[in-house]
Amino acid sequence: MDDLEQFRLETRQWLEANCPESQRQPMRQEDQYWGGRRGKFPSEDARLWFERMRDRGWTAPEWPTQYGGGGLSPQQGRVLKEEMKRINARTPVYGIGLWMLGPAVLEYGNEAQKQQHIRAIVNGETRWAQGYSEPGAGSDLASLQCKAEDKGDHFLVNGSKIWTTAADKCDWIFCLVRTDPDAKKQEGISFLLIDMDDPGVSTSPIPLISGESEFCQTFFDNVKVPKENLVGELNKGWSVAKALLVHERKLMAEMGSDSPRRVLVPNVAAREYLEFENGKITDNRLRSELTDYDMQMQAVALTHFRTFEEKAAGVRSAAPLVMKYVGTEAEKTKSELLLAIMGSRGLGWEGDAFTAEEIDTTRLWAMSKAMTIAGGSSEIQLNLIAKNVLELPQS
Repeated sequence: MDDLEQFRLETRQWLEANCPESQRQPMRQEDQYWGGRRGKFPSEDARLWFERMRDRGWTAPEWPTQYGGGGLSPQQGRVLKEEMKRINARTPVYGIGLWMLGPAVLEYGNEAQKQQHIRAIVNGETRWAQGYSEPGAGSDLASLQCKAEDKGDHFLVNGSKIWTTAADKCDWIFCLVRTDPDAKKQEGISFLLIDMDDPGVSTSPIPLISGESEFCQTFFDNVKVPKENLVGELNKGWSVAKALLVHERKLMAEMGSDSPRRVLVPNVAAREYLEFENGKITDNRLRSELTDYDMQMQAVALTHFRTFEEKAAGVRSAAPLVMKYVGTEAEKTKSELLLAIMGSRGLGWEGDAFTAEEIDTTRLWAMSKAMTIAGGSSEIQLNLIAKNVLELPQS
């Protein structure tokens, strides 16, 4: 037995012994734990599962052990993910800090920043928001105008950010700010870490069509930010931002990977929505669309694996750019198929005539449209693919 197979065996045994049965069920939105100063566990089992994973370093399994991570190799990290999926183990803690900021700070942050922020992210002590887009700078992010003036021992920040997910529930926000107004677009931008409790920081939730207010606009009114909260070099924040976007797009690329039948049918009686004949779905078109989607997801899974192997071998790949587009479009397709499976039951928006699962599914369909914008719109992604991957001539 080689070392990786030995690790798989030990990981399987540990997960079987330590993951509570209630944490091996399909994850619902209300069951997610996001950590932070305001974070609340949905159950005692969720707390226990989080603490066991945290103590093993497996909330961030591939991060360095000196900051609380698991110190696993990419291959071991993949095995852990596979073994968790095998028993349907829930993710113990969610967060932008884990998915995006942490890797950027590990790459660009100084030792003091790593000691302060990385361990706090691993331990679920801080919840982070992303301060990139502005009312006048979305896809053209480099046009941002939120400014930070150098005041000697601190920066004075003024401006606003929009689509800052859950900013009203977060402890810190990482921001792109303009520190040199006379420089070219991508130049003169810096990367700052700002405490949401600092005087002058305020948030305003934005009502969404899904019925939630997941996004916020965040305002900065003469906010004093210590100089030690600058990540990377002054006026070189665009490099940090691009590195972070790679991780965001990787996250977005993994969306949509579950089959609609696996998402919906096991949790709700299949025959309530689908008609069968001789073991087959009677609706030929729906059957064909589900089959086509499953085939696409098999191809996506194989591409993810190829990308993983390329990364492990030190080969640079353009796949994250392509897969972000594919993943978010697939999430939209999956939501459309879920509504098709539900038929008229997919029209539920509120009220007692529809179950909570049906209403959630319909509202997630509305939310799936936003996922093609987050992290760079599909149109922007296609332009990047055309320019950087296919190297098509620019008009």
